Amino acid sequence: MNDSMSDTVDPRLRRAGRGAQSNAAGRYERHGRVFEEDGWDVAPEETALRTQVSTETPRRMITYNRSPDLPFDRSINPYRGCEHGCIYCFARPSHAWLGLSAGLDFETRLVARPEAPEVLAKELSSKRYSPETIAIGTNTDPYQPIEKAEGIMRACLQVLSEFNHPVGIVTKGTLIERDIDILSDMAARGLVRVGLSVTTLDAGLSRKMEPRAPSPKRRLQVMERLSQAGISVRIMTSPIVPAINDHEIEALLQAGKDAGAEAASWIMLRLPLEVSPLFKEWLETHFPDRAARVMGLVRGMHGGKEYDPEWGRRMRGEGAHAEMIAARFRVAARRLGLDRRLPPLRRDLFRVPGRAEQLDLF
Repeated sequence: MNDSMSDTVDPRLRRAGRGAQSNAAGRYERHGRVFEEDGWDVAPEETALRTQVSTETPRRMITYNRSPDLPFDRSINPYRGCEHGCIYCFARPSHAWLGLSAGLDFETRLVARPEAPEVLAKELSSKRYSPETIAIGTNTDPYQPIEKAEGIMRACLQVLSEFNHPVGIVTKGTLIERDIDILSDMAARGLVRVGLSVTTLDAGLSRKMEPRAPSPKRRLQVMERLSQAGISVRIMTSPIVPAINDHEIEALLQAGKDAGAEAASWIMLRLPLEVSPLFKEWLETHFPDRAARVMGLVRGMHGGKEYDPEWGRRMRGEGAHAEMIAARFRVAARRLGLDRRLPPLRRDLFRVPGRAEQLDLF
């Protein structure tokens, strides 16, 4: 156990099924975190690191961005934090805004937004609102385990369907199968497409990198079910981690094609802010023999830094290794017919329920 882990987490807690190894203070916390033994014995049933869920009422749901390297300008998030615990998740630093850690807090102290559907409907009903595709799942997974009890994502989908609003969903969660009834109906109207993230075909590696996400085999089964239901699906081989899963690019694309994917995409490993030390701790725990090589390749793709936030470079990296990865993906995707650009989702069907349009009066 490294020093940072022992300093920030009660060593008696069982962290099985968690991705982060530590729980250092977030960058907006005034004081650091140091665990100190209080002298009390802990009962065996209290040693598990359990997920806690709190709630908040959002003032607004739609978040807008002007990032030139993103294919969408707006998104919504039914939840803050994500129980899947993916160690590479670039959204981990967002937990700092809550005064929480990007480490274990991110995957164990979650925030649900039960009034999200009502707030979303109010925003869509504004006379100033102009529809464009809303992205869901770009920060935290809308189909993470707590969605089964909370049902916030399904309720948001129902709102979007009622408004005939286009939506793009990114997920690893198999719970999306529950919503095939809504999604297939929206797909028939040209209103939805889904991106399924499959990072590796190795179940053991997946369990280490994304401990509470469904197995790769199960995700491919979901992809097949969605495709059979007439829902456009893209396989997302993201992130590509040098010397960890980069050897699987071709196999991942073939598996996606076999499961019914119509297109494919990829992103290189990103290590912004607190993600970098968390990822390095994870490497030292699970892959100590190649940790130095992995980080050397990462720095080689970012001009000697562990992360370069510049538009256009942050998603792909640069240099010989990045170019080789891009070329391999491009060749494999073209060979499988997954390099296609999918048609845009429809915006012309958008209507506010109950509001009479001027032409409807004639």
